[in-house]
Amino acid sequence: MLGVLRWGWLHMYFAHSTSSSDGADWEPLLQHLQEVAALARQFGDKFGGGNAAELAGLLHDLGKYAAAFQAYIRRQRSHGGDHASAGAQQVIKLATGINGLVARLLAYAIAGHHGGLPDQLGSSGLDDRLKKPLEPLDAIWRSELQLNAPALLPTPFKPYQGNANVQERMAFQFAFMGRMLFSCLVDADFLCTEAFYARTEGRQVDRAWPALPQAIDGLIARFDNYIADKQQRAPSTAVNALRRDILNHVRSKAELPRGVFTLNVPTGGGKTLASLAFALDHAQRHQMDRIVYAIPFTAIIEQTAGIFRDVLGEDVLLEHHSAIELDPFKAKNKSNVSDEQSIDDGARDGKLRLAAENWAAPLVVTTNVQFFESVFANRGARCRKLHNLANAVIVLDEAQTIPRNVLIPCVAALDELVRNYGCTVVLCTATLPALGAHCIKGGLDISPDRELAPDPAALHNALRRTTQRLAGTMTDDQLLDDIAQAGTAQALVIVNSRKHALALFERAQQRGVDGLLHLTTRQIAADRRKLLAEIRQRLVTKEPCVVIATSLVEAGVDLDFPQVWRAEAGLDQVVQAAGRCNREGRAPAEASIVTIFKPAEAKPPPEIEGLIGDTYRILEDHKGDLFAPAAIEAYFREVHWRLGGDGLDRITILDADGRKAPAQTMQQFSVSAGQPCFGYRTVGDAFRLIESGMAPVIVPADDDALNTLAALRGGLPPTAAARQLRNYLVQVPPRERQRMIDNGHVRFIDADRFGDQFAVLDSLSLYSAMSGLRWEDADAFTWGIV
Repeated sequence: MLGVLRWGWLHMYFAHSTSSSDGADWEPLLQHLQEVAALARQFGDKFGGGNAAELAGLLHDLGKYAAAFQAYIRRQRSHGGDHASAGAQQVIKLATGINGLVARLLAYAIAGHHGGLPDQLGSSGLDDRLKKPLEPLDAIWRSELQLNAPALLPTPFKPYQGNANVQERMAFQFAFMGRMLFSCLVDADFLCTEAFYARTEGRQVDRAWPALPQAIDGLIARFDNYIADKQQRAPSTAVNALRRDILNHVRSKAELPRGVFTLNVPTGGGKTLASLAFALDHAQRHQMDRIVYAIPFTAIIEQTAGIFRDVLGEDVLLEHHSAIELDPFKAKNKSNVSDEQSIDDGARDGKLRLAAENWAAPLVVTTNVQFFESVFANRGARCRKLHNLANAVIVLDEAQTIPRNVLIPCVAALDELVRNYGCTVVLCTATLPALGAHCIKGGLDISPDRELAPDPAALHNALRRTTQRLAGTMTDDQLLDDIAQAGTAQALVIVNSRKHALALFERAQQRGVDGLLHLTTRQIAADRRKLLAEIRQRLVTKEPCVVIATSLVEAGVDLDFPQVWRAEAGLDQVVQAAGRCNREGRAPAEASIVTIFKPAEAKPPPEIEGLIGDTYRILEDHKGDLFAPAAIEAYFREVHWRLGGDGLDRITILDADGRKAPAQTMQQFSVSAGQPCFGYRTVGDAFRLIESGMAPVIVPADDDALNTLAALRGGLPPTAAARQLRNYLVQVPPRERQRMIDNGHVRFIDADRFGDQFAVLDSLSLYSAMSGLRWEDADAFTWGIV
């Protein structure tokens, strides 16, 4: 047993070591615990959880008071044992009643602060961790740590009292609270650990983001100048006058109290700038800390981020949408060392996450996938950002795109952010989904005065720019004939799958269609960006432009075609497609035809087939104007009725035998007799907004991509490489990627170091900028013939 004298290297307790052998610059354990506790309290104070977060910080590394760990950190043992469970075991002894329930939440957080929030039951579950025999601790910790556990429940805490299962929803609220406290702890631990290594190594870590409350006046001034210049240069049209009226009306509502708002404006009505204006004004009025703008598709996020940079400048915006996520807690080359050593190594070689990864910027533009999957994650690397959602304005652009199988848990999370974490949520869309409590159980509390747009029904009539046409069944040739007979050299065709888009594009090529282009997620983002620029140029100069596309063009992509053809789909998708037709209102609505057709040669995916049925069931009552707000509300009610409760909350988990089984997110969290039983890990592993589970392939299509891959092999941090390569990814069905690997067309970069994180296309013959990646041809090529 190590001595307990507190002088001399052998009698000190350390949290982190360096390469020095005398321990002179090692970090004392007490100092680390106090620093983490203070920072965690600062984070938790934003939602009234400072007491609980501070206690978690003081106890998270309690197990480092064990002689076994101190011998390990001095390199006298090969491992240090489990240092996380000791604090979890201790914290539940400190409180009873409602405070005892919160202490249990802290036990989850402390036990999981390296490996991720655990389940209550099962392998490595919290139940086992709390019963686990541990290395004895030196009793000195009791005198060094002044523990106090009164009033652990964040205040004020508002329990759910809506129309859903109240007991189930209350359990969800506490599970959400546990994840927010976990976020405070892991971010504080990361930042303090990073700061220690930066000091000892003489490094500077740049986390200098301006605080929104201090920057907001200047940002609003920049916005006002931008709008004044834009309006001065804009032609005097009815549409532009209406956009000004919408913007002014939206801004007039920023004084309202925090809560849930809707912005129901038809496509082309200026939603993007109007929602940003509201967010800025509302944040100024209520002294809010952050604006988070979530967008459904990576294909359009850069467009929105570019607009915001033009308006507000470069130094306030974080764009977060890396398609390759690396988690420092589970780096492939760390499998044989402890979490403690992997974190220390990560600090030394610069692999700890930078400020961008905890959303410290005042304006964050991200994806729905990144936003919601982080909210339901259990890993520390993804949960670090969650506490920075407190006191934020959250704008969900194209809110109708939240996948229906996770709609109820997503709505519950938004409700909780508003109810107990000081947030305002803006649902921004041209096709407002029925998310209110009057439409679905557990829905959001949305009162009529919370609609930011002036009279959505009147706006629809004023901005009506298209006429719908139901064309029935069409073969690909009949569709191309129909376009030719329409007398337009510019047309947009949107179909339901990449396979059909490619087949239709190739058939159009064979027929010699003039100005033909293809837009699909088979292409890398770098090539799609060039294609979009070419399409916009052709539209402006009136050159022939016939675009065969998938649904990626529907939400937020700024295109203006004289006519659009849309394969049958859900009404919300058809309305979004119509938003690419006569967008600026320069042509009569009667001449701007949106043709809805049923493909004869391509069956829709099962989930879209159900939505097509929902659309046709409301068709009779709304045939005169299928795109009106009343029709859209009826459509969403039909969808939600058909799917029922289970269909709006459906994930796939592994059962006790390791087999896939259907489950519901909300049912993975329960509280009985004051004892929580939470499935954090189960939900974290299963909760996905995109169920298809596509696998990325890197297409090194230019020198920038090749240079990044070379730098990765030479030591470029993998997180930096992932960010630089995100514009060169194609998401491929896993089975097809494996077939390309088996046939020698795709290989992993340094698999021993990075596992399957970096899959690179070697056979560039399978890719072209126009057709994209043709994985179907993988069997046609073999080794050495590409």
